[in-house]
Amino acid sequence: MQKQSFVRGTFILTAASFVTRILGFVSGIFLARSLGAEGIGLLMMAHPLVPLVITLTELGLPVAISKLVAEADVKGDKLKEKRILAVSLAITGTLSVILTLLALLGSKYIAALFLTDQRAYYAMLAITPIAPIVAISAVLKGYFRGKQHMVSIALSDVFENIANLLCMLALVQLLLPYGIEYAAAGAMVGAVVGEGVGLLYLFTKYKWNQRNDGPRQKASEHLRNGKRTFAELMRMGLPTTGLGFVHSIYSAFQPMLITKSLALFGLGTAMATKQYGLLVGYAFPLLVFPSFITHSLTTALIPAVSEAMANRNGMDVHRRMDQAMRIALFVGAPATVILYIWATPLTTLLYNAPEAGPLLRLLAPIFFLHYFEAPLHAVLLGLGRAGTTMWNYVAMVIMKAAAIYFLGSQFGLTGVVLGMNFGICFITMLNFFSISSLIGFYLDLRRIVKVAICMAAMAFAGNYAYAYAHHLGMPELWGTPASIGIAVCVFLAALLLTNSFGRNALRFGGFGRAASLRK
Repeated sequence: MQKQSFVRGTFILTAASFVTRILGFVSGIFLARSLGAEGIGLLMMAHPLVPLVITLTELGLPVAISKLVAEADVKGDKLKEKRILAVSLAITGTLSVILTLLALLGSKYIAALFLTDQRAYYAMLAITPIAPIVAISAVLKGYFRGKQHMVSIALSDVFENIANLLCMLALVQLLLPYGIEYAAAGAMVGAVVGEGVGLLYLFTKYKWNQRNDGPRQKASEHLRNGKRTFAELMRMGLPTTGLGFVHSIYSAFQPMLITKSLALFGLGTAMATKQYGLLVGYAFPLLVFPSFITHSLTTALIPAVSEAMANRNGMDVHRRMDQAMRIALFVGAPATVILYIWATPLTTLLYNAPEAGPLLRLLAPIFFLHYFEAPLHAVLLGLGRAGTTMWNYVAMVIMKAAAIYFLGSQFGLTGVVLGMNFGICFITMLNFFSISSLIGFYLDLRRIVKVAICMAAMAFAGNYAYAYAHHLGMPELWGTPASIGIAVCVFLAALLLTNSFGRNALRFGGFGRAASLRK
């Protein structure tokens, strides 16, 4: 099995993430146009407990698996690699099947408790079987990550999204004449099929690579001798589970929290569902689209920071965090300008939903901080502060839920957006100050001012180009992307003129070289 270097692995994951984001974006546009805001709202409500079931079955094992497999791979211990995988699959397989069956048997009670619109019941049933598939796929991805074989992970994600898109297109069109609730259920079945295709590829790839790969033992032998492996997995996996558990609980309650606060504001159930669909189905996909770059970087940042800490090299920790924050800044800055200036044109062009534009514009400025949250979270994990990340998240969830409920009941959907903005600010600041207290990291205000000037130049140029395109009578389909392209070029030129990149700002290779020199 061929390994990939740090730089190549990061590039492969970023490229795959870009492809899957495009595919997901296409499927989101299709769903938005086919189901409308109300149908999107049903989809978003339909899986209140699935994230929780997945979190409980994974038990934080993917991260632990990758670390233990990497250590075993360095020692050439093929038997331990297989034992790690066998024990992990036994844990996740057993737990996922049991919890999925309980979720199916208790579906009526779950629907009555969590679903504010009972039409989402069929979609909830359709998505529930995805839990064991996702859990087992996560175990195999953790194994391939430990073997540093990012191509397998990347291809499985691409195949999964292609299968999901094709199946969803067919089922939604087939079931839409029977009612919007059945079409939503068809979309969920497409997601299950997509996950199944991704798992099938990972399993086939694993079996192919195992043809001549070391000694063989029966699965029962691995499990009988796996007590120590189980303890090692739990020691690393359980702390990660705590944060995932809180996140899953909040994700299950958030649809109900938002729709209840909108109901207190005076909106009926159907209108509240539609408003929720505008927010999470139209605005959020555009907001999170650029973050695939920072999330790919995060995958490589955790071991890089961990290695620097193990070598007691504080300068490397600072340098790697500085690189991560620069990349987040250079990705988030133009994305924020685009989503703010072209909010209504984008939602009109992509979703035929101009009413979602004001929501996107209200979220975009504060969501800029979200692009920093993933690298900050990764640095804390690399510093060995998983408990800090969990308690920061718990504090954020409590404050965010209170803000959404109070502001939503007073100001409607605008209040809900303000509550979400507050949560983004809160968690980003908590994580940053936690890191600052540990390693004394501070922001370079000069760089921030330079990038702010570049953003202003980009906004001015973009507004002028968009107005000029309208003056020439260009259709929206051409005027919007043309003006965005001009604005991005102005932003890049401004970065160069102000020397905002700085020396070696984007030299990812420095991570790998520092490691190789010490070896």
